[in-house]
Amino acid sequence: MVAVPHSKTPALLQILQWVFNPLGYMETNFQRFGSFFRAEISPVNPEPIVLVNHPEAIQYILTHDNSDEITSPGDVNILAKPLLGENSLILLNGKQHRQRRQLVLPPFHGERMKAYGDLICTIAHEVMQTWEVNRPFCARDAMQQITMRVILQAVFGLHEGDRYRRLEHLLTERLNLITTPLTSILVFFPQLMVDLGEWSIGGKIRRLIQETDTLLYDEIRERRANPDPQRTDVLSLLLSARDEAGNGLTDAELHDELMTLLIAGHETTATALAWAFYWIHRLPDVRQTLLAELEPYRNSTDFTAIARLPYLNAVCNEALRLYPVAMVTLPRRVEKPVHLLGYELEPGTLLMGCIYLVHHREDLYPNSKAFRPERFLERQYSAYEFLPFGAGSRRCVGAALAMYEMALILTTILNECELELAETGEVKPMRRGGTLAPGGGVRIKKVGDRSSTFTPIAAPVQELIG
Repeated sequence: MVAVPHSKTPALLQILQWVFNPLGYMETNFQRFGSFFRAEISPVNPEPIVLVNHPEAIQYILTHDNSDEITSPGDVNILAKPLLGENSLILLNGKQHRQRRQLVLPPFHGERMKAYGDLICTIAHEVMQTWEVNRPFCARDAMQQITMRVILQAVFGLHEGDRYRRLEHLLTERLNLITTPLTSILVFFPQLMVDLGEWSIGGKIRRLIQETDTLLYDEIRERRANPDPQRTDVLSLLLSARDEAGNGLTDAELHDELMTLLIAGHETTATALAWAFYWIHRLPDVRQTLLAELEPYRNSTDFTAIARLPYLNAVCNEALRLYPVAMVTLPRRVEKPVHLLGYELEPGTLLMGCIYLVHHREDLYPNSKAFRPERFLERQYSAYEFLPFGAGSRRCVGAALAMYEMALILTTILNECELELAETGEVKPMRRGGTLAPGGGVRIKKVGDRSSTFTPIAAPVQELIG
């Protein structure tokens, strides 16, 4: 058995490389060290971190992450606390995490999902109507507008009104403040987020947090005081949810879970959609193949059938593979000595599956830098070879909703709009807070309509959500 190799680059320099050039950092260390390497990339966790990109090793780690050998601690995700709150599912440990996950997971599966189909397509159509012919716009911003409204309506149960509009504005502003390449450093060094007054970034963020929290707590208290068993939005379901002991969530716990679902549920999906639109319009063969598959579904409301279309799913998967929004899994901690694929892992070590490097292993994905959806039609990848939403006990609870959204939003827009890229240059990935996003957001423009036969949903959106 051998110790995990590590770079001799000073820790501070490694952190800066991880913040400003994460792909270069991962690729360089993979070329030097292979499937396991120690990474000094956290300014807050004293434990050693090992990045793992071998599927067999990741499978072992993520199928033993609730054992006496390996655990799945939430407290090590401390960097997420300022954004999500201390009661977030991501920061919980052990039994408390498992119980909370059981409460949060049901609204994102099964029949609950189907109720959101009309909502997603209608919102996509409404946003699309604001695009002017031949006027370039940022695809990522447009997708964020759609996914934000889906979350506010499907998760929060808000539709119209001042609170809805204020939350949409404030939450977008709050996220955008810490998602440029430079301000991303605030995610890793939260002590720099000092309130130096109204015009400082720290001051603006604190003001936005206070304003959004006031609106969210007002909504929670009003809904708790006026329960409506007919509502199907996620907040209503969480308000009525009870654990094994019959206990529900407190206002603070509800607030933090809503913030978690908001950040994880709209920011990441918007980014993945922007990448998908980029590749679809950069590669004519991909676009033509996809449009041919979507053609029979121009006016369909069979959302389940649309979400299962093979080439559409392959395009979504390839967009998530090439530049995964989450570059690494949440950490797992070694509790007892573990020997894995010839390496010795000491207790206290934090293990993170390196999603980006797994998705670019040439033994799994030949010519991995090419966008080629067909690879997902030619073979089935395991949950440890393709893991854009993580895996194991901390797999993203909203994964099914994200895939559903991607499929329906792409179908709605591509069946109604003729789009083309507004810039011919290559779009490169860059860090956006804790995620990987297209630099510049993908500039795109509408050049015409493919269909003017959109049929509004039979019932008002408000009736669908409660």
